[in-house]
Amino acid sequence: MHAGANGPTVGQLMHGKAPMQPSALEDDLNLIRRVVGRDRQAFETLYHRYSPAVYRYLWKLIRQREIVEEALNDVMMVVWETASRFNGTSRLSTWILGIAHNKALKAGARSARFDRDLQQAEPSGVESSGPEDAWAHRELASGVARAIDSLPPEQGVVVELTFYHDLSYAEIAKIVGCPVNTVKTRMFHARRRLASVFAAESQRS
Repeated sequence: MHAGANGPTVGQLMHGKAPMQPSALEDDLNLIRRVVGRDRQAFETLYHRYSPAVYRYLWKLIRQREIVEEALNDVMMVVWETASRFNGTSRLSTWILGIAHNKALKAGARSARFDRDLQQAEPSGVESSGPEDAWAHRELASGVARAIDSLPPEQGVVVELTFYHDLSYAEIAKIVGCPVNTVKTRMFHARRRLASVFAAESQRS
């Protein structure tokens, strides 16, 4: 069982992930500098580049579409208004997701609950590689997503940030506000739990 373009493979979840390419980091730095200079076209590029990832992360935490959309707008407004505060000591994605994490916590408090059991289809926004395997990709991707969703929230967030957002444990610790060793422990337990889920699904198939 594996997931292709729609998400991490089972092997990645169990063993590791590929690092972000240096050229992408340089492109992000150039983009945020232009946003600091109030370049609206640059901000539009940044918005289209990062809003899907921010939306997905907010969705994982909130699961209420209207509140997620409101929080996404809040996040991107903060990015526009405070772009000069980005100091380049972390990746741009880390900084933006840190803002998103704080907005999600506030949005969850306003709604008085994190509705993690709401049964809705998750928007993927990713097409399969061809019509002949579209169904297979959807099934595999949804299987991995269901496995991640079955994790306790604090473990699910670590897996989400690691494999869908390509962040290091140090970057995740900065976003969620806990020690790096806590992140590592949560990932350890998440992998054990995911291994059990995948093993159970393999026996059923």
